[in-house]
Amino acid sequence: MQKKLLLTGALSLAITAMSGQAAAACGKVTIADMNWNSATLIANVDRFILEHGYGCDAELVAGDTQPTGASMIEKGEPDVAPEFWSNSMKDALEKGVADKRLRFAGKSLADGGEEGFWVPKYLVDKDPSMATIEGVKANAKMFEHPEDPDMSAFYSCPAGWNCQISSGHLFKAMGLDKAGFDIIDPGSGAGLSGAIARAYERQEPWFGYYWAPTAVLGKYEMVKVDFGSGVDDEHFKNCITKEECAEPRATMYPPSAVHTITTEAFASKAPQAYDYLSTRAFKNDQMNKLLAWMEDNQADGELAMEHFLTEHEASWTPWVSPEVAAKVKKALANL
Repeated sequence: MQKKLLLTGALSLAITAMSGQAAAACGKVTIADMNWNSATLIANVDRFILEHGYGCDAELVAGDTQPTGASMIEKGEPDVAPEFWSNSMKDALEKGVADKRLRFAGKSLADGGEEGFWVPKYLVDKDPSMATIEGVKANAKMFEHPEDPDMSAFYSCPAGWNCQISSGHLFKAMGLDKAGFDIIDPGSGAGLSGAIARAYERQEPWFGYYWAPTAVLGKYEMVKVDFGSGVDDEHFKNCITKEECAEPRATMYPPSAVHTITTEAFASKAPQAYDYLSTRAFKNDQMNKLLAWMEDNQADGELAMEHFLTEHEASWTPWVSPEVAAKVKKALANL
């Protein structure tokens, strides 16, 4: 019996020691805190879970897409970029992976960045055909132009934005001008979101370009219009996004890849923490609502993290083991 007790005690000590070593192996982790709301929310969630669930010494550092990507490739820091719109540095990132400097951990936004032409859901509820481009064109007269009563309004991107090019080509490709539509430049991002808000408050028709995840789509239920074309990646990249596109064809916007990037060194030294980052992903409809909550409550990333982990337990607990979840919940209770 004494031998059995000694053996059990030794085994327990060994497991505790191994657990401590796993936590210690995670060590110091730097996480890029990008300067937009979805990214700062995810960065704060990762910091809290890595620190309290995996025993990492996690720290947020200021970041932005190009400088963070370059620094991770050239200097090996920061360790983690939670929300990286990878198409913006596609070739450099892929070379970083090939050179064993970086890893793509997973998709931080499961749906990717989403673009499209949208109408309010209340229009589709009344007439399901409004969810299609043919239905919109057939009801063009509904979309009142703010200045010309003989024209219909299509709200595009502000001048100078890249999406002004793509939306303009797609406007032409689908013959919206022939259906009586005129392109409205909203002047700014705030002007575009304000146009949606005004239409929603008055329950009026609205048709135009927008993207997700955004607070606007978290506050106002919008339906992405189906062009009936599917996605033509090659044509989109080689023509629709280019200033010169002689013969644009209709294509839905392909989703933009949004990844979590880590350094190879971090992934190698902290495999359990890396596995969490590979699993953790937000759906756009959920992120839209979280961004709307942040805007309504003037919340920073830390406050939004506490709200998400406390109020949306069913979303994040599948990303981690029950043991890690218990540690995170205990830490939340002590805030």
